[in-house]
Amino acid sequence: MRVNEKEIKRLTRLALLVKKDILEISYKARVGHIGSAISIADILTVLYLSVLKVNPKNPQNPKRDRFILSKGHAAAALYAVLHRKGFFERDKLLTFCQEGGVFGTHPVYDLKFGIELSTGSLGHGLSIGVGLALGLKKNGSKARVFVLLSDAELNEGSVWEALMFAAHHGLDNLIAIVDDNNYQGFGKARTVIDMQPLDKKFKSFDWETRVINGHNIEELLKTLKALPFEKKMPSVIIAKTKTAKGISFLEDKQEAHYFPLNETQYKKAMEDIELQ
Repeated sequence: MRVNEKEIKRLTRLALLVKKDILEISYKARVGHIGSAISIADILTVLYLSVLKVNPKNPQNPKRDRFILSKGHAAAALYAVLHRKGFFERDKLLTFCQEGGVFGTHPVYDLKFGIELSTGSLGHGLSIGVGLALGLKKNGSKARVFVLLSDAELNEGSVWEALMFAAHHGLDNLIAIVDDNNYQGFGKARTVIDMQPLDKKFKSFDWETRVINGHNIEELLKTLKALPFEKKMPSVIIAKTKTAKGISFLEDKQEAHYFPLNETQYKKAMEDIELQ
C-alpha cells in the first residue's frame, strides 16, 4: 500500500509535538512512566490523527471507533494525542496530575474528552474491548475497537481468555496493538516471564498477526490502513518499540519506567527528542 509523503511528514511532525507534550506535562507534574508513554507516542499519533474515526465535536457518536488504552499507566501519551486531536485545549492538558486538575496518572472515562474507559488495572482492557466489539457487530455497526496493551500485560491470564473468545466469534472489528518494549515494573519483560515469540502465540489463538517497527511512521500508517488483515478474524499488531525512545539517558533503561525528570534531565530530554 502506497502512502502520501506529505502525510508521513505531517504525522512525523505531530509525533514530535506529542512527545514534547508528554515530557512537559510529566516534568511539571513530577511523575514517572515517561518511558511507557514515549514508547507508544508514534503509535497513538498515527492512530488518532490519521486512522481512527472519532470526532471531538461529536464524541458520543455511536458510529465512532473505540480506543482503549489498556496500559493505563501511559496516560500522558493519550492525553497529549487527544489534545492534538482537538478534544480539549492546552490549558486542560497542563492540569495533568496537578491539584484540581482534569487528568490523573491513569485515564478516567469521560467521552467529552475522548476517553472511552477507565484503565490501569492491567489485563482488563482487551476483555472489555472484546465485549464492545461483539456488541457492535451484533448491532450491525461498522465501528472498530482498538486496544493497546503492554507486552508485560500479556502475563495476565484474562488476556488469553479474551483472545480465545474474540477468535471464536470472528471479531474482525477488533484490533489489538501490543507495545512490545520489553520492560515492566520489575525489569525486562522477558526476564520476569518470557512471552516470546508473541507472533506465534497470537497466531496459535487464531489472530491474524503483523509484526512491525512501532516507531516507523510509514510502517505504522500502512499497517493500520490495511485493517482488517483477514475477514472473520481479529487482528493484532505487535509493535516493536523501545521505552523512552530517543532520550539518550533513558532509552531502553529500567529507570524510564518510574523516575520523574529533574530540570537538567528535562532540558536534555527535550534536546534529544528534537534531534529525532
